[in-house]
Amino acid sequence: MKKMNRRSFQMTAAAASTAIPMFSIGKPGQSANSKVNVAMIGAGNIAKMAYGGVQGENIVALCDVDSSMIDKNLDKHPGNPTAKRFSDFRVMLDKMGKEIDMVCINTPDHTHFAATMAAMERGINVFTQKPLAHNIWQARTLKKAKDKYKVLTNMGNQGHTYNGIRQLKEWYDHGIFGQITEAHSYIGGPNWTGPYFQRPESLPPAADPVPASLDWDLWQGPTGPTTFHNLYHPKKWRGFNRYGTGTFGDWFCHVADAPIWLLDLYEPVAVEAEKVAGGDEWMVADGCRVRFDFKKRGSMAPCTFYWYNGDPSLFRPSAPADWTWPGNPPNAGTFYHGTKNSGFTDNRSNNPRLGNKEAQVEFKAAGYPDEKYPRIKGGPILELVNAIKGGPECGANFDYAAPFTEIMLLGIIAVNHGGKIEWDSKKAKITNRPELNQHLKEPVRKGWEYGEDLWKR
Repeated sequence: MKKMNRRSFQMTAAAASTAIPMFSIGKPGQSANSKVNVAMIGAGNIAKMAYGGVQGENIVALCDVDSSMIDKNLDKHPGNPTAKRFSDFRVMLDKMGKEIDMVCINTPDHTHFAATMAAMERGINVFTQKPLAHNIWQARTLKKAKDKYKVLTNMGNQGHTYNGIRQLKEWYDHGIFGQITEAHSYIGGPNWTGPYFQRPESLPPAADPVPASLDWDLWQGPTGPTTFHNLYHPKKWRGFNRYGTGTFGDWFCHVADAPIWLLDLYEPVAVEAEKVAGGDEWMVADGCRVRFDFKKRGSMAPCTFYWYNGDPSLFRPSAPADWTWPGNPPNAGTFYHGTKNSGFTDNRSNNPRLGNKEAQVEFKAAGYPDEKYPRIKGGPILELVNAIKGGPECGANFDYAAPFTEIMLLGIIAVNHGGKIEWDSKKAKITNRPELNQHLKEPVRKGWEYGEDLWKR
């Protein structure tokens, strides 16, 4: 598929007219009124978002390593009671692969890759929650898999379907910012007393009894084996490096979506963890400030991008010099420093505005640029359903989502190991600290290997 700006929304009229429906059980060219057969891998918690996106379609299979999760969202979709139930997605795909058009991957980060690859290998279209992958090798392999298996893909950063990110691009194309030479994305967290993060009382974490409803071996997937701890499941795995990616991985995909896409920030020459608080081999950091350096990209000037998360008194950028909005700046979002005007988008890469309130008022009064990029309704899961039925390819398809995720993962390597990384994107190598290249790909236990053949061609 032709891409706009290397990786893009693919939101052109040509894309809309040439997309081909890809029904596993139907025929190419099937009517847009046909129902898509959907399977869920991960049926509780965040899966409620997936159920909302497939209203009116057929849910034919539900898979979860915890049987109690399958019943958690039965009220979200009327077809759930008739869906076949599984605990192992490999068994589900072996038995029902030919009946499934689309799989929604709603699992913890460490199993995204295996579940996504298993579906793609069978020619099944995939929606995967963010972050797309747990290491850089996985992200690059998923992009290769998209090309090989010719399936439709999408990642779940909702803001990529919102109007605001498109409007920001239209403003940028119009020249309102001039050249943007710096962007600063920030948010608080992790909140170690909240529903998603909690530290264990000791490290290594103590061994707790495995809940009767949970298949602990399957939950571990490619990372096992180890003992169960009660913070791993169901919601607090995100704070453990082995399974999650912390606030960095949780929110970068939302907050930094607009600047990465807008400014074509995919190939940094250097990434530096300028400030880090906390973190160890077990647990994610409490906060960080990470700098990414980018050379000139086409007509775009060299740019420095910063990511911050943590205590706002320690990890928070200053507002642009021309900022005149009343009150304190927002608690999360992105500041853009342009040669003509500064700008801001919120924590979902939405609701753009200029940094100077008076300039914003004048800009609006003069009339915003015409809409150039088609708007999307219903979020990223419905976007994939519509693509399967013949609509345009999804904006956060893996041609975009994989390189985007790679930027985040480079930042996490810098945070976990400190200091500066010099990066050769073409060769996918850290050049100044070769000992860190081992972290581009994590060990995988036997029986959970996927994608190795894609690197032998």
